[in-house]
Amino acid sequence: MLIHRFIFFLCCLSLFACVNKPTENKTNDHKLSDDSLLTLIQKQTFQYFWEGAEPTSGLARERIHIDGEYPQNDQNVITIGGSGFGIMTLLVGIENRYISVAEGQERLAHIVEYLGEIERFHGVWSHWYFGDTGKPKAFSQNDDGGDLVETAFMAQALICVREYYKDGTQDQQRIAQKADQLWKDINWDFYRNGKDVLFWHWSPKYAWGMNHAIQGYDEGLITYILAASSPTHPIPASTYHKGWARDGQISSTISKYEIPTILKHNSKTGEVGPLFWQHYSYLGLSPKGLKDKYANYWDAAVNHTKIHIEHAKKNPKQYVGYGADKGWGLTASYSVKGYNAHHPDNDHGVISPTAALSSIAYTPKESMSFAQYLYQHLGDKVWGKYGFYDAYSETENWFPQRYLAIDQGPIVVMIENYRSGLIWNLFMNAPEIQAGLKKLDFESPYLK
Repeated sequence: MLIHRFIFFLCCLSLFACVNKPTENKTNDHKLSDDSLLTLIQKQTFQYFWEGAEPTSGLARERIHIDGEYPQNDQNVITIGGSGFGIMTLLVGIENRYISVAEGQERLAHIVEYLGEIERFHGVWSHWYFGDTGKPKAFSQNDDGGDLVETAFMAQALICVREYYKDGTQDQQRIAQKADQLWKDINWDFYRNGKDVLFWHWSPKYAWGMNHAIQGYDEGLITYILAASSPTHPIPASTYHKGWARDGQISSTISKYEIPTILKHNSKTGEVGPLFWQHYSYLGLSPKGLKDKYANYWDAAVNHTKIHIEHAKKNPKQYVGYGADKGWGLTASYSVKGYNAHHPDNDHGVISPTAALSSIAYTPKESMSFAQYLYQHLGDKVWGKYGFYDAYSETENWFPQRYLAIDQGPIVVMIENYRSGLIWNLFMNAPEIQAGLKKLDFESPYLK
């Protein structure tokens, strides 16, 4: 199921394998309080989506490389999913006064206009666009049209924007109305292809050629929640139960390090997936008290994170810098040998800061220990203009100065959810989401 995210990157292995070995490392002798360090991380990472945004669209660049070359024609490529995460960080930035109310409003007004002007496919955006021209950029041979999962990450953000501005000034209400229309234009039902499951892709040239059904459990849960919640193009509840939940087969009795996974991960039998599966859907969708007949989703998220912590403690391959109070957390990120989806059964000694930092709501003590370890022990080897770099390996002395939008965004949003619940509150209180969760027989303390 992870092939979708590898196709483009596999052709760039030689580029991404370059190693940056600083001759000198500046560490931080003065320890910041946990609260001060969280603020520093959040504020500096936010700049990826503010200062580092692609200038024509105002949206998030797919990647920013401080240390070297980009893949051909890639510097102005924007990512729809990563931009959805970025829009949520803008709300965090406004709320925390990293930018002014007027600055945030101006940027968001421009973004929603841009999103309405670029080509969509039955209301669904492509995975990538050239930001300067607004033209879609193919993700792979047959994937040159609509990407439903990336669109779901964007829709999650648009609903939050609408909720944030709906009772504001006239100008703010116009932003809310535009965001609302963009979300309502998405034809979720079309992406069933007449079946009781959602499909990830559709192309005007290749139609359903990718043939990738979205089934659980991975990062795709939010797609079904939104599709069921749509007031304009909804899917029936049966599509969630038969498609995503595989007629109940999504539930699992598998354990790793004697910790139950609760849900069957989309990987080989017995394997535990990367941690972004517990972040992307849950930037807006709060897992706190979220239950249905298949799982308690908070317990699933916490257990998944604890498995990664336990893996770092056991450290079966004896990698340098692993431990519950050192480096832990495996997810999809850059790697010594190219982009990879790291998890306990696919561990190459590469730690991705987003994995532990974006899990702070689930494991606050361990996530905070990790943040302090990075900041104090590794210093500017891993810290730069837009916060902590995407990935590193102490074993390989590999410290590339590179960022990915899909990894930076969850850091800002999940820290805020941990501290204030801002984005969770906006999304979960949206009336359509309330109705959609009830339609699918979910329980949540947010439901009225």
